[in-house]
Amino acid sequence: MDDRRNSREVVTVLFLCLLWYGISSSNNVVGKMLLSEFPYPLTVTMVQLTSITIYSGPFFNLWGVRKYTRNIPWGYYMRLIVPLALGKFLANVFGHVSIWKVPVSYAHTVKATMPFFTVFLSRIILKEKQTWKVYLSLVPIVVGVAVATLTELSFNMVGLLSALASTMAFSLQNIYSKKVLHDTGIHHLRLLLILGRLALILFSPIWLLYDLRRLIYDPITGNSVSISYYIMALLFLDGVLNWLQNIIAFSILSIVTPLTYAVASASKRIFVIAVTLFVLGNPVTGLNIFGMTLAIFGVLCYNKAKYDQRLEKDSHAALPTYYDKNLNGSSGGSFMVNGWTGKKQPLFAV
Repeated sequence: MDDRRNSREVVTVLFLCLLWYGISSSNNVVGKMLLSEFPYPLTVTMVQLTSITIYSGPFFNLWGVRKYTRNIPWGYYMRLIVPLALGKFLANVFGHVSIWKVPVSYAHTVKATMPFFTVFLSRIILKEKQTWKVYLSLVPIVVGVAVATLTELSFNMVGLLSALASTMAFSLQNIYSKKVLHDTGIHHLRLLLILGRLALILFSPIWLLYDLRRLIYDPITGNSVSISYYIMALLFLDGVLNWLQNIIAFSILSIVTPLTYAVASASKRIFVIAVTLFVLGNPVTGLNIFGMTLAIFGVLCYNKAKYDQRLEKDSHAALPTYYDKNLNGSSGGSFMVNGWTGKKQPLFAV
């Protein structure tokens, strides 16, 4: 029975990973096609936030995702939830600017610097110290991105800075979202809905004043921007794919270990780079590919170093485990360690 159950879990994870890779690659290809024809990254971001807001509620209710019944204090909401919504908005906008200005493969290579930003920001914000292995793993990431940047044939400074800003915003999201999940106990998918809805409400005025005004009256042509059915179809498809990508990523994270998810995420980045190079056909050199490969290798080394650090920390902090006597030796129930219930809780992913 255990073997069959484990086999089913492995097949499920493999299926979800393949689905995740395919949808993520499609989302990036569609996003590049859309922004090449419709250079309004703010509007594309607002469509994605609208998709999260519209689709998530009914889907989560149908899927049985638990609702959050406690009231979040207003001060806590303003101190953490609102900045998280701001981070989500900025990360998406800068991400769209980056794939608009530079090839998708290069944008994803730059985003491999997320461990660097995570370590740097965690040291400043949370005062966390890392092992020498973690710091050493950052070297191939930085060197790989530097090589890819120097050899990128379609280099654009705005695209590079936007990709770095998007990566830093996602790193901040990861740091603060974990704190919100720990403090409030809210389901990670419900937090995704809250952030998407809040970002949509807060930044609609900015979109109305900036992008919508430009769409109604283009200062260059003096006319309104014509939006064809093709552009509308790409906007709709991009919104759906982005929403599905978030849902599948969270689903994978909820059933695998953090290390497995990190490796799967790095593998997804390799897959996206390969697919976009093949489909979109942007020119690359051998050194460019070497830089991309080195950066991804550094990410894998970072994930392994963080995993080893976590194991070492857990071994030092090991405490006596007290099992509930009502379990009668069953391994299927929960357990208590100094009042903590031993059930795996998924983390929040961006």
